[in-house]
Amino acid sequence: MVYRLKTVQNLPISQEKAWDFLSDPNNLKTITPDYMGFKILEGAESKMYAGQIIKYIVTPVLGLPLRWVTEITHVEHLQYFVDEQRFGPYSLWHHKHFIKPIPGGVEMIDIVDYKLPLGLLGRLAHPLFVKRQLKQIFDYRYNKLVELFGEFRD
Repeated sequence: MVYRLKTVQNLPISQEKAWDFLSDPNNLKTITPDYMGFKILEGAESKMYAGQIIKYIVTPVLGLPLRWVTEITHVEHLQYFVDEQRFGPYSLWHHKHFIKPIPGGVEMIDIVDYKLPLGLLGRLAHPLFVKRQLKQIFDYRYNKLVELFGEFRD
């Protein structure tokens, strides 16, 4: 089964400022909870571009380190980029990041389509653990971006 997580966040910054921050792979650590043990191993030497391979280590479960390799498959400057897992804990990980200007700031939309390994065991783990952890990670990201850039006001 393929699951989907979608988040929407408005920030009181320009599209250019949002893009500069989000398209720099080094900022992933800033918006990832410390308990994830997120560490970039290589591939973050430049802003995102199509074909870029980024290698990480994460420790999402019981402090056990996992290698994760993503490829930036699509980039449309100032508008969106897509990262796909090439090696890691998911059977499928396809993450689209959209940025669009709105009055007073930007709207950011993240859409993650993902599939867990291990068949029935993976499907059982999803509601018990995985879905909750992904929500916590994106909630952390939401709060960290508000802390960095301020809260959007209509």
